Amino acid sequence: MIVIDNAKDMRSRDNGKPCVLVPTMGALHAGHGKLISYGRRLAGKSGSLIVSIFINPTQFGPGEDFEAYPRTLDEDCSLCAAAGADIVFHPSVAEIYHEDSPEITADTKLIKTLCGPTRPGHFDGVCTVVKKLFELIKPDIAVFGKKDYQQLAVISRMTRELKLPVRIIGAETVREADGLAMSSRNRYLDAEQRAQAPAIRKALLKLKKDTTPETSARIKEAGDIIAREAPLGTITYLQVVDRGTMQEMQTIDRPALAATAVCFGKTRLIDNIEIDAIT
Repeated sequence: MIVIDNAKDMRSRDNGKPCVLVPTMGALHAGHGKLISYGRRLAGKSGSLIVSIFINPTQFGPGEDFEAYPRTLDEDCSLCAAAGADIVFHPSVAEIYHEDSPEITADTKLIKTLCGPTRPGHFDGVCTVVKKLFELIKPDIAVFGKKDYQQLAVISRMTRELKLPVRIIGAETVREADGLAMSSRNRYLDAEQRAQAPAIRKALLKLKKDTTPETSARIKEAGDIIAREAPLGTITYLQVVDRGTMQEMQTIDRPALAATAVCFGKTRLIDNIEIDAIT
């Protein structure tokens, strides 16, 4: 495996086909390892697997954890190598952004719910950096985790609308033994917060198993579970949305997504669960 830190060398490399990209912000964990291993299988023996590690400043809002975000390049490279990556692309901000870099605007219809209202500008930053990575690396396939389901929807829409020649694949969320979604931010939790955090998954499972088609009653019961079993957490949102449009639903009459963000102090955890239509 080789590490590339500049755009010139990234452009001039000799790719195998297909070229698969797994974009990350580093601070990698076992969930990333499975994501990268999945990318390796998609690339096959003749293809190339590239993992980008870039902490993108444009997707962090004021007061968020850009400066504090963990930077663990040596450990990240070891994990990437073990999972089968051929290349780690670790550029500086100057390699990606220039003073006159245009910003891509995320589809406004997809960001009216969930993370959109509470993180203004976040998805614009995501779209901007992903488009830059696509243009620079020219992957055939890009793999994103479903834990960031809204991000996956936004990137899929951008790729389709701009007619970028990249196939977007969503990979299932990887979880700890107690159900907590693996996240780089889990390391911020103290012992008591960590013990309460699995209530997020428990609440979403209850919301999915409820047979009531109306979403309001389901959401209330799920919220009660978090309030009761994770009193150190504060719910930022708990919503049921259409999986395709990300628009809020009152009745689950088509494929839905239940999603939540819960803050333990300054640590913001997100999770979701897919729900089939009730007919």
